[in-house]
Amino acid sequence: MTVNFTDPADVVAPQLLGCLITHNGVTIRLTEVEAYLGASDSAAHTYRGKTARNAAMFGPPGRLYVYLSYGIHHNGNIVCAPEGEGQGCLMRGGEVVAGEDLARQRRQRPDRAPIAHENLARGPGNLGRALGLELADNGTPVEISAREAEPEWVRGPRVGISKNTEAPLRFWVPGDATVSTPRGRR
Repeated sequence: MTVNFTDPADVVAPQLLGCLITHNGVTIRLTEVEAYLGASDSAAHTYRGKTARNAAMFGPPGRLYVYLSYGIHHNGNIVCAPEGEGQGCLMRGGEVVAGEDLARQRRQRPDRAPIAHENLARGPGNLGRALGLELADNGTPVEISAREAEPEWVRGPRVGISKNTEAPLRFWVPGDATVSTPRGRR
């Protein structure tokens, strides 16, 4: 199945589950994403319009929007919807399926216990670090492979935001160990 990135983010989001994204030598199977719907979504970075920081979200669909979260995490969205709408899907979690040594090198701190495989790309900051996302990647095309089959998925409220919190725009593969917490929330 091919993902049509010109569709609205809430249509694209469940289609991304099970897809493989490859960036900087690492491939991750996406297991959790959140949709952000532009001007109609007060939680979206694009809610108040286009700025220098969020301009990539208004660009062509199928590209990355990379931003710095809490001053330390490079989070990545995949731009969706027709150009100019400012919609995207935040990559929240996934399983490293290729390039594990490189992902581990990017994530592992020498003073900490080894990171479990399922935690390498669990959470948007960890996923971004595993992929080696940087602000320079903002606006670059996404390298994504279509999934072979549609996985079972559920949707519920997004997490880690303070606006439009009850919108059911978080999509994930239930029971998958790589889905960020809270896994049971619907």
